[in-house]
This record gives sequence, C-alpha cells and structure tokens, in this order.
Amino acid sequence: MHVVEEPVVEPAAGEVRVRIEAFAVNPLDQMMRSGTSPAIVALPHARLGVEGTGRIDAVGPEVIGLEIGDPVILTAIPDASVKGSYAEYTTIPASRVVARPAGLAITEAAAIWVAYSTAYGALVEKAGMRAGDHVLITAASGGVGRAAMQIANQIGAVPIAITRHTAKKDELIAAGAAAVIATDHMDVVEAVRHQTGGTGADIVLDVVMGPGQQDLLKAARPGGTLVAAGFLDPRPTPFPTSTPLTIFGYRSFEHTLDAVVVKRMAAFLNAGVRLGALWPAIDKVFAFDDVVEAHRHLEKGLHAGKIVVTI
Repeated sequence: MHVVEEPVVEPAAGEVRVRIEAFAVNPLDQMMRSGTSPAIVALPHARLGVEGTGRIDAVGPEVIGLEIGDPVILTAIPDASVKGSYAEYTTIPASRVVARPAGLAITEAAAIWVAYSTAYGALVEKAGMRAGDHVLITAASGGVGRAAMQIANQIGAVPIAITRHTAKKDELIAAGAAAVIATDHMDVVEAVRHQTGGTGADIVLDVVMGPGQQDLLKAARPGGTLVAAGFLDPRPTPFPTSTPLTIFGYRSFEHTLDAVVVKRMAAFLNAGVRLGALWPAIDKVFAFDDVVEAHRHLEKGLHAGKIVVTI
C-alpha cells in the first residue's frame, strides 16, 4: 500500500465530490488488499475504502438538496476499488451520501455507517426484530456486534453477546450486552437456554459463519430466525438441514443501495445518536500517512472498536 497523486475529478450529473475528513478501516478492505475479497478487485492498482465522512466539495448538475460545505457520511461505494474512501477526494452519486448526524465527532462519523447499517439491515429490515426478542450476537466485540447490541437495546430487545474470550465479558456488558457467553469456557447452547428460560434465541446474528454455526442453530428456538451477515471464519459452513428456523443470507448492499431503506436507516441512526443510544467505539486513530500501520493493527485482531484514519 502506498499513497499516490491523482487528479481531482469533477462530479458528473447527479454526482457530488466529497472532501474526505476521515475513513474507517474494515475487514473488507483487508480482503480487497490481499486478494481474498468475494468480489474481483483489479490489483495492484486499486483504491480501498467503503466508508468515511467529509464535506461536499463540489456539486454536479441535477443535484438537489446538497450544497458545498455540507457535512455528510458515505453510505455506499459499490465501486470502491475505483472511488474508495482512502483518498482526499472521492466523487460518487449524490444518492450515496446522507447528512452527518449532529453530535458525532468526525472520527465517530467515519466509523458509524458500515457497522450500524449492517446490524440494522440484518436485524430490523431482514429479521423483523421487536421489543422483547432475545437476540444472539456473534463476534460481539467487533464493529457490527457492538452496533447490533446497541440497536437491540434501542428497540427494547435483549442482546446476548458471544465472544471467544472471558476477559471481554465486562467490556461487553458495558457496551450494552444483557448477557455474555464466552466460548473459551461455556457451552453456547446450554448458556443460551439458561439465558432465555429454556426457549432459545428468537434471532441469531451470525457474522462469523464456519462450523460454529451448527451450535447457533441449536441455540435458537424453533421458528426463530438466523441471519448470516458475515464471513469472519474462512472455513466451510456446513449446509443447515432439517432446521426449524428461517435462515437469511444478508449483504449490506442489498439495502444500502435502496434509497427508501437508507432513509429509514439514517432516521434511526439520527434518533439513536440524539438519544445517546448509539455511539461507535473507536479503538485507535491513525494519520493518512500511517495507513499501512492501521492495516497492521487490524490484522492483529486485538482492537476493541473501529480503526479510523484521518486526513
């Protein structure tokens, strides 16, 4: 990875140019960089970055409702290898930005959209989460996991966090978990039954996949829902058979490219930020020139919260 100089592009009709102030480093960026992305990326001359925040720097023809200087969040960059957020400027369709919620610091705004829109889309739009639902959340100490716990609490559901390490229990309780299951010394199925009075979880959010999904299926109640929304475990996931659950696969672009759903997401995030119910945790902030170190920090897997780079 290295920084290169490129000409600043003028926005076309329906586009805006955003002066990026900060962006978050995500596992998908690491996968794109290393050639393991599920989508084909033209390496080595590819940009990275699927989320960030900044201000409108230029407005193309036919753009309504946005003005130069408006603070915004990028909601989707489908062509991230060409127009990714690891840059001083990016030019994207005006429909792919939303107003930055008041009250968020720039570093927080850079780190909120991917995790929170993924958790919201999977739990609310896909699984129909309601108040009182017991929601089992894998990789709870990650960005999506933390967002899922906060969103569940905002709606009135009961988030049950899964982590590999007992040492993270207090941290996850402080982050919003109603209960924590540490797989280094607890049986997932038994622990979930105990926490739900024997019925099992109503909703399971699986952002890990792999062989461990078999225990998640057993931990859910009959008639419950499992949403597979990630791929942190590279091992094959056995195909679920004869399970009394509704199983959804979820990819965030199916909703972040839908203007109607994005409007609901933005309204939910704004309300949550205003109420103090939603707050992205920031692990470490790097300068743009230190982006390589930011990726090395991500690869260590020890971060608690999002990794952010400021420009």
